[in-house]
Amino acid sequence: MDATLPEDQRLIGISPKAYEHPADRAATAALHSVPMLDTVVRRLIEYGYERALRQELLSGSVRLGPDQLPEVWASHKAALARLDIADVPDLYLTQFPITNAAAIGSGSPMVLINSRTVELLDELELRTVLGHEAGHILSDHVLYRTALMILLSLSAFRRLPVLAGLPLVGVRLALLEWFRAAELSCDRAGTLVNRDPLVTCRTLMVLAGGATSRKLSLNAFIRQAGEYDDQEWSFDRVARLRTELGMTHGHPVRRVNEVMKWVHSGEYDRIVRGDYRTREESADARAEAGAAFDFYVERFRGLFKDAGAGMEKAGDRMTEAAEKLTEWLRGARG
Repeated sequence: MDATLPEDQRLIGISPKAYEHPADRAATAALHSVPMLDTVVRRLIEYGYERALRQELLSGSVRLGPDQLPEVWASHKAALARLDIADVPDLYLTQFPITNAAAIGSGSPMVLINSRTVELLDELELRTVLGHEAGHILSDHVLYRTALMILLSLSAFRRLPVLAGLPLVGVRLALLEWFRAAELSCDRAGTLVNRDPLVTCRTLMVLAGGATSRKLSLNAFIRQAGEYDDQEWSFDRVARLRTELGMTHGHPVRRVNEVMKWVHSGEYDRIVRGDYRTREESADARAEAGAAFDFYVERFRGLFKDAGAGMEKAGDRMTEAAEKLTEWLRGARG
């Protein structure tokens, strides 16, 4: 497999703003409005957790390259090239029975792909997943995503209650809400890499069902996604919101719907034709967020209120959280 692409297929200088989902744009702008959030996020990463994670991958996973699953490595490079990303992050394969992948690392990103993903997906579907992760890197999602993974890890080991009284529960819920929106942007990035929206839908179908696409009907799955959309304003919508609250990814059928709406809008074809925003063009993310910005501000306000810290007092609480988190992390490392 050749990892190089003809220049007419490479989206030269494309900005993530070119394909960014409105929910991602609004949620990111709202997240930046949370007082002191970046301080807490950087504290989580600063005191060795990212470094420890990198060492864990080196010792417990397989680093891919030209001499280790070269076809997957070539697909990784090709996905990056299509989005015109020059730096090639390390790619690790880890044994895990769930079909998934992740781009992590606040300073030097790396991509982690589960063994089940390589086993289950065909070549185009795997390229879609790798293109999705390349989208996270281009959109600079990795800082908040790494912090979210650390918080989820602390929760899994029941360490989060040690920090009782701090709004870390609110931070985690806000980051989860943001990340589900960011996933919608990266589904678009994966589609720009594979150049076939139906392949993206097929990949999401496999992720939902856990069976190979040759055993499943894509047409039936797209009809299923249409039924999900038809019920958007029913009682089922409330149930969906409750089930998604603690999830990192939105439901696959919803993501299929969002991809197809984007394609039908004409935006996908416009970008493929070469009409897109480049990285040289500056933009005010908050100004572009539109009315949805207010929705996410209120959403995050509610999450912090539920966690015991109103947004109006979040600045003081987050400062206190950062100080106590620093002390706790130092102790945890010692």
